[in-house]
Amino acid sequence: MGKPQGAVSRIRKRKATDTDKKSAKKPKQADGKTKTKPKPKAKPKPVKQSPETKAKPKTTKKPKAEKQAPTKEAKSSKKVSGKDGPSIHELEYREREGYTAPLPTRNSKGELVFEDCPRIRPNMSPKEVLQAGSFGGTYFRPIKSGVTGEKYTGVWKELPKDWVEGLEISKQISSCTYHLDVNTYGVKCGGSLEMWESSGWIDKQDPYGWFQWYCRFYLGRRTDDDERQIGRWDRCTGVKGRWRNNLIAKCARSGCAYDNTAVSPVVRQTLQHWGYRLTEADFNKAAKRFK
Repeated sequence: MGKPQGAVSRIRKRKATDTDKKSAKKPKQADGKTKTKPKPKAKPKPVKQSPETKAKPKTTKKPKAEKQAPTKEAKSSKKVSGKDGPSIHELEYREREGYTAPLPTRNSKGELVFEDCPRIRPNMSPKEVLQAGSFGGTYFRPIKSGVTGEKYTGVWKELPKDWVEGLEISKQISSCTYHLDVNTYGVKCGGSLEMWESSGWIDKQDPYGWFQWYCRFYLGRRTDDDERQIGRWDRCTGVKGRWRNNLIAKCARSGCAYDNTAVSPVVRQTLQHWGYRLTEADFNKAAKRFK
C-alpha cells in the first residue's frame, strides 16, 4: 500500500527544512557561489644558516709591524745546550751564581758565538769536552793551590748536573790517577798544575786553570781576566793558533784526511781540552798553505 498523502507532504516539508538549514550555514556570493573562509597564510619558516654562511663580525686589522731583516749570523745561529735552548741545570747555575752575560749560540759552521766576545770561537762546549773524555779524568781532582794556598775538593759539584750525567765521577771527573782510556784519543797530554802555576798562567779566581775559566765564562760570568784567557785560546786554537795549524799541516803533508785520528792524537786531545775539534771546512781552508 502506498503512503497516505498527508504523510508524504510532511516528509517533503522536513527535507525542505533540512535543505534550508544547510543553505543558511553556507552564505552564497552574488554570483550564486558559496563563500569559503580564506585559509590563513603559512608563516615562512626561518632559514637555518650554516656556520660557513653566518655573517662574521667585522674586525679592524692592526697594521703589522715591520720586521727587521735578520743578520747572516742570526740566520745561521741556533741555541746550544738542548733542543730548545739551555738546560734547566744551566739556568739554575746562572741564577745561583748571578751570571748575566748571554749564553752562546752556534753558527752554521758549528762554532760557538759569544755575542759580547766574538774573538773566541770554540766548537765544543764544556759539557761536550767532558762527555767526550778529557784530562784523563783528573781535572777536578782535590788540589792544594800554589796560587791561593787553599785546598779544594768536590769542585766538580758546582757544574750543571747534566754536564756530568752518565759519567763515572771518581774515574772520569775527579780522579787523582790519570786514565789514558778515559781520553778520546787514548793518549796523555798537557803539563802539571804546578807547571802552569810556576809559569804564571793560573789566576786565583780559577785555581784549576783555563778549562775552569771556560766553564764559568760559557755560563755567563765576565771578569777582568777574560781578555787574557781568550788570548791564550786564540794563540793555541784560533785561526792562526799554534796547535790547530800544527795538526792541519801534519794531515796535509801526509796526505791524510782531516779526521784521521792516527795523525797526531796528542795534538787532537790537546785541542779538545781547549774546546776545539778540527773540522773539514777549517782544514780545507788552511791546508793549501802547507802542501
